[in-house]
Amino acid sequence: MKFRVLVAALACLSGFTLPAQASSSVKALGQDVAIALPVIAGGITVWRNDWIGLAQAAVTGIATVGTVYGLKHFVHECRPFAMPCHGHSNLDSFPSGTSAVAFVPAQYLWQRYGWKFGVPAYAAAAFVGYSRVDSKEHHWWDVVASAAISLGYNEIFTTRYQPRGFSTGLSAGPGGAYMSLKYRW
Repeated sequence: MKFRVLVAALACLSGFTLPAQASSSVKALGQDVAIALPVIAGGITVWRNDWIGLAQAAVTGIATVGTVYGLKHFVHECRPFAMPCHGHSNLDSFPSGTSAVAFVPAQYLWQRYGWKFGVPAYAAAAFVGYSRVDSKEHHWWDVVASAAISLGYNEIFTTRYQPRGFSTGLSAGPGGAYMSLKYRW
């Protein structure tokens, strides 16, 4: 158990130090935050000893990133910095891969563990999206499409966290009061 806590703590700390090492540009900081978000989400999941959640996060991430990179090969949209677009070298703007990497863990944390984890993660993911538009790497609709794709896959694969162990309940009705004791395997 102590080893798992140590691994989770190191994963979280490495995620928090990445943005501090970034250059002062918004683009570089956005890329570092995009890398840190999945590391932090994985650290939180391991810290909670939630191996089912870790598998769900991995499947959601793979499906989202795979879809995003698949769409890049079919939808040939020019990046804003390369306007007007000449040739085929900058036709991979839609959707934003970096934003997808950031929005997957944000939505995962929201759906799996609730708003207390989701709100800060979404704020960080929104910054990543802003950094992609600000640096003229993507249009705003590229970022929104990536967020929507990650939301869709999280809806399919991510379930609410249910910790193992005993839980109790008390309810009252017209026929009397009821007490329950459950154990979740």
